[in-house]
Amino acid sequence: MTPEVVLYCADLTAAVNFYTGELGFQIDVIMPADAPRCFAISGYGVRIRLEHDTDASPVESPHAGENEWGTGRAGMQYRDLIPGRLGGRYIASHIRIEKGGPVPDYVHYHRVDFQIIYCYKGWVTVVYEDQGPPFVMEAGDCVLQPPHIRHRVLECSDNMEVIEVSSPAEHETLVDHDMKLPTDNVHSDRDFSGQRFVRYRLDIGDWRTGLYAGFEARDTGIGKATDGLATVTVIRPTGQAQATLLKNDDDLFFGFVLRGSATMQPQDEDPHSIVAGDAFVIAQDGQATLTECSKDLELLQVVS
Repeated sequence: MTPEVVLYCADLTAAVNFYTGELGFQIDVIMPADAPRCFAISGYGVRIRLEHDTDASPVESPHAGENEWGTGRAGMQYRDLIPGRLGGRYIASHIRIEKGGPVPDYVHYHRVDFQIIYCYKGWVTVVYEDQGPPFVMEAGDCVLQPPHIRHRVLECSDNMEVIEVSSPAEHETLVDHDMKLPTDNVHSDRDFSGQRFVRYRLDIGDWRTGLYAGFEARDTGIGKATDGLATVTVIRPTGQAQATLLKNDDDLFFGFVLRGSATMQPQDEDPHSIVAGDAFVIAQDGQATLTECSKDLELLQVVS
């Protein structure tokens, strides 16, 4: 068994850069991805666990505050979209890369129960285990990343932005140093812990009515691929939508305004305006009413 040494670091980023860049250690585990405070690295027959020393460095919490951006894994910027993260059950992150080009990523996977990526702005090239060659996700595209599927971010446009929703909120990101992507074989229907990979493309999706009165929806197929664990849809008004009731009969009801605006009135609260870039969560067994929807309104809705 490889021995492990725990080191507490006042400057975790500097320590990781020193051990990997100067000494040649490799990163094995990151925790958590949005605001790393622990790295497991290995080399020369030794495993080192680098942890942020909060006593030696009394700075702000490693998580950015509401509506603030923080630096996470592979230099990506993260913004929390669910205050309190529903007791640690879910995290929704607004992730961006401002300067496009190659992304300093590596083949990795996550210990999660559920995780989706929705491309909000720009484009990003990704590659997944058993899913064929790299492909480009453009604005409006979405993927389901089943538990433990190996993947890698390759490159992106300037000002690329995605929305990521995962459960649990804090989970390990593990590096796979042995797997090369793309894999030789394509196994698009492979089962990953009861889930299948989904690539939803905006250019071949269609709108259907029936989910809410006065609205139409695009279903990504994630509900079927997760056997009902979660659904991911985009909704928009078909015309001058009337007051529409959104109800949460599940654990998570997360919404993100992709474009347009509306007035939202949660149960027993005052109404307020929501615009592009805003996010909301409807409490379990709660509800909210949408009114004054702009004609260009589009909402991303994740229910689990």
